[in-house]
Amino acid sequence: MNLELLSDRLRLTPLELTDLDLSIALWTDPEVVRYICEAMTEREVAEEMADAVRRGSDGEIGIWCVADRITGEKLGSTYLLPMPIEEDDIDYKLIVMGQMPDADIEVGYFLKRSAWGRGYATEICARMLRFTFQETSLKEVVASVNAENVASKNVLEKAGFHYAGRARCWGENSPIYKITRDEWTA
Repeated sequence: MNLELLSDRLRLTPLELTDLDLSIALWTDPEVVRYICEAMTEREVAEEMADAVRRGSDGEIGIWCVADRITGEKLGSTYLLPMPIEEDDIDYKLIVMGQMPDADIEVGYFLKRSAWGRGYATEICARMLRFTFQETSLKEVVASVNAENVASKNVLEKAGFHYAGRARCWGENSPIYKITRDEWTA
């Protein structure tokens, strides 16, 4: 399975330890993470990189680095990971090569501020759905979103997700969006 995913403007490659610079740029920026968590320190980000590069289900789930196809500039990251319910972080023990976790698989995306407002999040989300429904066995993808994050809600709706109510995830009750393989195919 080819885990390098291309879209019109972007190249998505499995996150590697050498992408620490990108992870630091994303997770230490309070504006980038404002709807998710408190900004982290560079040390905290570095300590989590070993988990962040883990892949499960033959590489089908994990985190991808998002870069500009022409310049190679790292713009952000995207993921397909098991959505936590009571925890406020990913349970990386669920990410095991060769196994799909028994959990809802969530798509997410983070962009550096310099990449905001250019339609990249919509392009990323669409490419992740194409990968999911054409190359994996997943029948459904979910996404949680902070109720105040209007931009992310718009991205999900443009990608074909529908609002599925509120549910327990990330340790709180949040709006949930879903899309099934059949909905995506239609």
